[in-house]
Amino acid sequence: MKRGISGRYETVSVGGERVRAFIPAHLPPQPPVEMTGPRQHLLEQAQLSLGRLDSATLLLPEPDIFLYAYVRREAVLSSQIEGTQSSLADLMLFELDEIPGVPFDDVAEVSNYVAALNLGMDRLQAGRPLTNRLLREMHAVLLKSGRGSTRMAGEFRSSQNWIGGTRPGNAHFVPPPPHRVPECMAALERFFHDPEVPYPSVVKAALAHVQFETIHPFLDGNGRIGRLLISFLLHHDGVLSRPLLYLSLYFKQHRSEYYRLLDAVRTAGAWEEWLDFFLEGVRETASNAVQTAQRLVALFQQDQARVQAAGRSVSSALRVLDALCHRPVLSLSEACRRTGLSFPTTAKCMQGLVALGIARELTGKRRSRLYLYDAYLAILQEGAEPL
Repeated sequence: MKRGISGRYETVSVGGERVRAFIPAHLPPQPPVEMTGPRQHLLEQAQLSLGRLDSATLLLPEPDIFLYAYVRREAVLSSQIEGTQSSLADLMLFELDEIPGVPFDDVAEVSNYVAALNLGMDRLQAGRPLTNRLLREMHAVLLKSGRGSTRMAGEFRSSQNWIGGTRPGNAHFVPPPPHRVPECMAALERFFHDPEVPYPSVVKAALAHVQFETIHPFLDGNGRIGRLLISFLLHHDGVLSRPLLYLSLYFKQHRSEYYRLLDAVRTAGAWEEWLDFFLEGVRETASNAVQTAQRLVALFQQDQARVQAAGRSVSSALRVLDALCHRPVLSLSEACRRTGLSFPTTAKCMQGLVALGIARELTGKRRSRLYLYDAYLAILQEGAEPL
């Protein structure tokens, strides 16, 4: 279907320059997005994959283990797209309060992302609706420290921003003027909850993500909040019992195509092309998440069997292994707290796990030792290497 521009331009003065800022038309798109033929098949495949993801995580022996790990993996990936260089291990080390010396700025931003995601998840699971107020609350947590902390944390912007270039006059894209942001975001919030929207939730999420990124309502953190919005919409609408679909790896792997399609929606109304890309990402990402969950369960069962076969202090060793399943980067003091075992018993069991090749000591010190569950981290870090 041939469409034209999916909004209008408004000329504004910024820093003495006259620039054209883009104001998107309210959702849903007009004329409606075509959902026939191959696109309908893509939609069915995406929905089927989401159903499998929801079922797989509900059937896990301890879903919170997977949630803990996957949330942190997403935080690392989403923050990498914005230019941070932290790894998953960096984040988990940073979260151990007794461990100083982890590079601060990048990993603090990733830790803030985890906190923002958890805040949103807690609010939704407590029955709060998905609203602009909630997005602003998450944004305030996201930018509570680090490089964006002076950029109106928790508030829609009151000045003009732009994407690409050194100033609005040579920018790649100029979002709506600040005085248009409240009305644009109010319309987007209405779209979240409009019972007359003629699309399933996964399509709503695809449309809402583009709209949010086009409005760019914050001075910083738009990409990270916009990517969370996808998962939170699916969770809010009941498609996922936990917000566990994170497309950051897919967007990272297809960055140029992702940005090209955002532009194509704005300049040519290419909603169908964007939707094809998005639905394929949902199918691929949900399927990979199911495989990751299955691999982690298989790893835990395999290593439990190895501990049992070793035959020494089996009950205590399994408790220490379980602590590593919950926190794959762990100090001995934290392992003691989690297991309720004495320090000598915990240390002895951890050494047994090292001897079996399950755990690895990280510091080489006699005191304040740290242990990694290497095979677990290796599964999580696939694709999460710094850019």
